[in-house]
Amino acid sequence: MPKSSKKRKRKKGEGPMPSGGAGLIRFFEDETPGIKIGPTLVVVFAAILIIATVLGHLSP
Repeated sequence: MPKSSKKRKRKKGEGPMPSGGAGLIRFFEDETPGIKIGPTLVVVFAAILIIATVLGHLSP
């Protein structure tokens, strides 16, 4: 069977599908020692740091 008959027809304007990236990213489920903080606390600390920096630049 010729190779050309195995190819499926593409619609006009349809590009190739992106690769899934299988194996490029690894997820570790092992617990590692260290400080455990949630994402909410990180956002709050970042906001406090930004406010403190702005106030530090405003004061003479």
